[in-house]
Amino acid sequence: MLRELMKIFRSGEPLQAMGSDFAKMFQIAYEATLSAGEVYFGKQLTPDERTRIYQQDVQVNKLERKIRKQVIVHLAVADNSLDLPYCLLLMSLVKDVERLGDYAKNLSEVVDYYSEPLPDDALVAELREIRSCVEAVFGSTSGVFQQSDIARATELIQEGKDLTRRCDRLCENIARSDHGAGVTTALILGARFYKRIAAHVRNVLTSVVMPLHKLDYYDENAIPPELRTTA
Repeated sequence: MLRELMKIFRSGEPLQAMGSDFAKMFQIAYEATLSAGEVYFGKQLTPDERTRIYQQDVQVNKLERKIRKQVIVHLAVADNSLDLPYCLLLMSLVKDVERLGDYAKNLSEVVDYYSEPLPDDALVAELREIRSCVEAVFGSTSGVFQQSDIARATELIQEGKDLTRRCDRLCENIARSDHGAGVTTALILGARFYKRIAAHVRNVLTSVVMPLHKLDYYDENAIPPELRTTA
């Protein structure tokens, strides 16, 4: 289905504008996530730079509402009823990207609860590595989505699943650590927000490999055997 949707996006038809807005929405959420990671791990941003993360979240929200309106207007025309499955797919995808914008904002706000430098230990080192991997998967997703690359999407979905498990294990280890309340809170929030970012990026990737009714889930049996990962 995604392949057909991408063809429509490129066709010059009304859905093309929705495709352009979705790509813009996704890119803004990605940039906000990168900036939020810098804030979380201690980079001192100017007030204007911090404000920009909030502005990016607002932009994402506005684009979500714009795309929803475009979908409703498009489907109000009787001749466009055949586009219903593609519009349903798009409505689901924009919700995931809207959540990505929210979690980027939430991640940047952790310093408002705990502003001291994070400790230099194995727990923070693991979280830094998780951050790097989440950003890498996020950064690769746009191209995979645009190209409807099933094989690469399958790989990234598996990476996303592994990252969410790593976040869960990290939360368990943080809870058993000797850190005080402030550090523990900051690390737990960071791990949870990166888990949710990875999960919503994975949801977008499922649109490349799953039929509409299995969106947000990964059913390996629905993937051709030659494209399945061995992980």
